[in-house]
Amino acid sequence: MTAVETLDKLQRRITVSVPKAELHSEVLARLKNLARTARVSGFRPGKVPLSVMEKRYGPSVEAEVLQDKVGNVFYEAVNAAHVRVAGLPAFTPHEVTDGADAIAFDAVFEVYPDVVLGDLSTLELERITSSVDDAAIDKTLEILRKQRRTWMPRDAADGEARDGDRLTVNFIGKLDDVAFPGGSADGFEFELGEGRMLPEFETAARGQKAGATVNFDLHFPEDYQGREVAGKTAQFSLTVLKVEAPRLPELDADFAKALGIADGDMQKLRDDIRKNLEREIASRLAARNKQAAMEALLKVNSVDLPSSIVNSEIEQLMASARRDLQSRGVKDADKLPLSADLFREQAERRVRLGLIVAELVKQNELHAKPEQVRAHVESLAASYETPQDVIRWYYGDAQRLSEVESLVIENNVADFVFAQAKTTDKALSFDDVMQSA
Repeated sequence: MTAVETLDKLQRRITVSVPKAELHSEVLARLKNLARTARVSGFRPGKVPLSVMEKRYGPSVEAEVLQDKVGNVFYEAVNAAHVRVAGLPAFTPHEVTDGADAIAFDAVFEVYPDVVLGDLSTLELERITSSVDDAAIDKTLEILRKQRRTWMPRDAADGEARDGDRLTVNFIGKLDDVAFPGGSADGFEFELGEGRMLPEFETAARGQKAGATVNFDLHFPEDYQGREVAGKTAQFSLTVLKVEAPRLPELDADFAKALGIADGDMQKLRDDIRKNLEREIASRLAARNKQAAMEALLKVNSVDLPSSIVNSEIEQLMASARRDLQSRGVKDADKLPLSADLFREQAERRVRLGLIVAELVKQNELHAKPEQVRAHVESLAASYETPQDVIRWYYGDAQRLSEVESLVIENNVADFVFAQAKTTDKALSFDDVMQSA
């Protein structure tokens, strides 16, 4: 068996060789097989002489055979040596000095590190908990009411615009008495107080009635997206065409029916809202606590990183960044010169965490059990109108199901970390969890 030489912590070298006779035999076999279908001018298909095939295709077939043979010998050798190869090996020619009629190569490669797990019992962790109370349900109902609101014109006696009203306006903005691009609009609608407009604009509109015209100065922030007006003060004229007050639907049977409760029972609607909020908050709590558990694993475990795996992760992150830029409309995003250093820290973190988690899963049998995967899929499907169709969708594709299995494994790891560590629970309000997630 060929010896594996240690060059560095994770770098190894091994010399592999292939007899020339074996290479020649395989090259001839492939050329003969290729000759059956090769189209060469002057010869009928299947009748091309082997000498012609060797002249035309010999070099490329020989390179292909050499690559296959050397690769096979390499992986046979490292498997026999019980070495876990990380990334792809780099081959360089090696001089044969023992008289063997063979072609030899030195293969330099990296191996996966031996991960020695730290003591999780030394960790002090805070696990976030929360629950859905009646106030959260009431707040959700108010949001649903607002989403279904209608608008009624304010009458003359109560016509002043106030926060929450919808205004329809004409306006024109000028710099040195010259209107600037994007500074004018007719029939423009906005809700007062929601922050869509700059503060001076909303202040000028607040308290106005339909038909009123008001003139005011507006100073644009230095970082305003319109570069020609950023940091400048413009003069605006605003005419209010309509002031409309919101009209919220009553919390009654009609409202419940509009939200899918066939018999209009408001208690059933509240129960449905509670279930949906519980699923949502459970998902956010799991993500937040999982993040804390993973950060803890990084603190208590150190591991050497194979540079080949880190570089591969960097390439994936760069490709993902380019796709994201492309989706945002950035022109020629695939050609932008992105620096690998921008992604190195994130790549190293992901590789390090992946190695630690894999070892933790292996040592403590934290693999995803079929019943866990099924429960997770059913949980994901519960919020849809036809859960069974969603379940079939997940189980109908191996890749989708594999993604669920990965999530279940991460959850198992997080639960294991919290069980081993000195863990204290910290209760947060529903709003705190929803706002911070």
